Formats: sequence, structure tokens, C-alpha cells
Amino acid sequence: MAYNQQQTPFYNPIIPFTGSIHGGLQEGKSINISGRVLPGVDRFHVNLQCGSRTNADIAVHINPRYDSHPGYVVINSLQNGNWGPEERKQNSPFPAGSNFSLTVTLNVNGCHFMEYRHRIPFHQVDTISVGGKVEISSIAFQNPMAVPYHSVISGGLKPGRTITIQGTVNPRATRFSVNLSHPSGIALHYNPRFNENVVVRNTKQGDQWGAEERAGGMPFHQGKPFTLTICCEKQCFRIVANGIQQHIYKHRFPHFQHITTLEIAGDISLTSVMV
Repeated sequence: MAYNQQQTPFYNPIIPFTGSIHGGLQEGKSINISGRVLPGVDRFHVNLQCGSRTNADIAVHINPRYDSHPGYVVINSLQNGNWGPEERKQNSPFPAGSNFSLTVTLNVNGCHFMEYRHRIPFHQVDTISVGGKVEISSIAFQNPMAVPYHSVISGGLKPGRTITIQGTVNPRATRFSVNLSHPSGIALHYNPRFNENVVVRNTKQGDQWGAEERAGGMPFHQGKPFTLTICCEKQCFRIVANGIQQHIYKHRFPHFQHITTLEIAGDISLTSVMV
């Protein structure tokens, strides 16, 4: 698994909890909070804030509440001691007594559950705090990885081996590419193009490109997170995006063991690459 250097997670912190975010927030950074909502809960909160003092500005206040049925989630910001207008999301995904995993990804458009536009510059945020009737098992951090990205595939590919890439498409992305390469060319060139709304697949031998394959859907969206898995099988590459099989690409270069390089480039930020 190839990550850049990550902050050590906080495990089983005593609630209320306040901890530092090393390096502060940056575009593409993810914070994952795993835990359990206590039975009989009235509310709990997760704050991303500017410092650890009690009157610190809060850039994002995520506040599940249970004073009505079903529960709901309030999102807000605290600036200079004053709360801004609340944004509410009905049908809370945090039922009382249940386990949960909450991921906050910093990008222009927010995260899967809901989008929350920045009211406080995110580079001022350096602290996370959790309070209320909740147990936390871990708070983990993932920093974005540099693009273009280059990695060696140790031992080359073989049937059954998979590569999983997680990241976020830039808001104004034109295209990005994933190449599985060998010394004399590219076995798989996977190339989502947003200006054409198509994913191009191809193979390059020496300086010669083959015939493009363009059929199938476009599973990626500007400004949105994605998970891309490429599975090497005997006859083909099977390509899965966000948990749904999207493309099958029959092998044009059959010498899997010589496919030893992964290259990722273009208009995305990377969170993790697993080879």
C-alpha cells in the first residue's frame, strides 16, 4: 500500500476529545472518524476548528441531533463567537446505538453525505474535537499524494492481482490517465476525458497507439471523490469504478510479468494507491 507520510491515528480517545491535525488541512486531505452512537443519545458533534482554545473559530461543526424522529444533522460554522446560519440534513445516517464511519474530505464540493462550502479558510484549521454521547474507536488522517504519481509494481502483474486508486477529480478537470506500463510500451492506458464525456482505453507498443475503445459509461464526475479498481484477469483487465463494474479491456500485451510500472497523471488529487 503506497501512502505518503501520514499522521498516526488517535485510538479510543476519551470524550470530550481535542487533538491536533498535523500540517493542518489541505486540499484532498481526508479525516475518518469511526465509532458508536450511544443509546439514549440527544446529540454529539465533530468540530474542525482553528486552534484548541474554548472560544476558537469552528470551520465545520457536524452535529447529529435526536430531539425529533427521525434524527437530523446540523452543519454550521462559528466565527468570532457567533454561529452562522444552520444547514440541516434530514434522515440522519447515525442511528442511536449504531456503529458509524464518517469521512470528511476537503475539496471544493464537500463529501458524499452532504456538501458544505467553506466559510472559514481551511488552511486555518489545525484541530479536531469530538463531544457528546458518542464513543470513538479511531480518528485517522490521509494526506493527498503528489500527481503525477509513479510506482513500481513489484514482481509485475498476474491474474488475480488488483490495483485500487482513491482520489478526487478536480472541479474543472479536463482529463486524467492511469497507465500500466512495461519497458517497451503501455499495456493499459485508461483515460477519462471530461471535455468529451468518455473514458478512452488503449494500448501503446513502442511509439504506436492501437485502436481506441470508447464504449461504456463515464463513472467519474468533476469535483467528486472516486474509487477505481483495476483487476488483472487471464483474458482481460476488469475495471471497477465506485463499486460498479464499468469496463472490460481484453489484453493486447499478454506478458503480465513485464507490466511493472503504474503511472497516474492529470486533473485529480490522490488519497491512496494500493498495489
